Amino acid sequence: MTSPIAPDAPVVAPMQSRRRPGVFGRLLKRPLAVIGLVIIAVTVLGAIFASWLTAYDPNEQLFDGLTLEGAPLPPSAAFWLGTDLLGRDLLTRILYGARTSLIIGVVANGAALLIGTLVGITAGYFRGWIGGTLMRFTDLMMAFPALLLAICLAAVFQPSLWIVAMVIALVNWVQTARVVFTETSSLAEREFIDAERTIGAGTPRILFRHILPHLLPTIIVWGTLGISTTVLLEATLSYLGIGVQPPTASWGNIIFENQTYFQAAPWLFFFPGAAILALALAFNLVGDALRDILDPTQRGRA
Repeated sequence: MTSPIAPDAPVVAPMQSRRRPGVFGRLLKRPLAVIGLVIIAVTVLGAIFASWLTAYDPNEQLFDGLTLEGAPLPPSAAFWLGTDLLGRDLLTRILYGARTSLIIGVVANGAALLIGTLVGITAGYFRGWIGGTLMRFTDLMMAFPALLLAICLAAVFQPSLWIVAMVIALVNWVQTARVVFTETSSLAEREFIDAERTIGAGTPRILFRHILPHLLPTIIVWGTLGISTTVLLEATLSYLGIGVQPPTASWGNIIFENQTYFQAAPWLFFFPGAAILALALAFNLVGDALRDILDPTQRGRA
């Protein structure tokens, strides 16, 4: 019997399906997202290893940290970012201030996401008087400027790191609640949700097994973008004197403590200001990239 395949015929290897890269792999293909990830990584590592990266204590008034006239020292080989008006190493203060910003950013933003998701998913799924009441309260909160509301709340309580985190969470949850409400309302009318109700699935199963997984991309994007808002709000409150209090290092109170030397020692404002701007911008860059990657309408281009 003649073989159906000619002996000289080339053997064609089966085509292997190309595996689509994951979210992180697609992030690495975006130059701006990579810049944001690098800035975030450097900030996180600097905050974690601050005590190893610098030989000074953040509150230590150094003997050689001031000029003979009592003025702060400019950047030099001994003090890479200079010293402040109390003779403390500015690089050390900024590294420890990064801890403050990241702790408040994670805690406050996590709490805001939790509150906003619970309010939005409850209002979007149940609707009726429950949803109406929750969303009218959300609209009322959105009517107040976030910064003004945060200032009012911070002024009522004794300022501390955890109080500042709580205050920021209480003013930042409303945007998440509005977005989650809109998506939940749309999902609740889909056919697969009606099918779950038909077979007798309970509300917890529908919410946590079917609706919440569809909301995760939105929650992740809002969580990333929200950290930049949190960083800016914490720095503003600390600068105004109602946020994190000295001697705890915060980028906002570093600028506040040294504002009398604005013209004579501009590095006291440039370096902490650049740190605030860089970290906020980094989270925005990563959040924008995640939004494009996780958006179903953009997946073909991501």
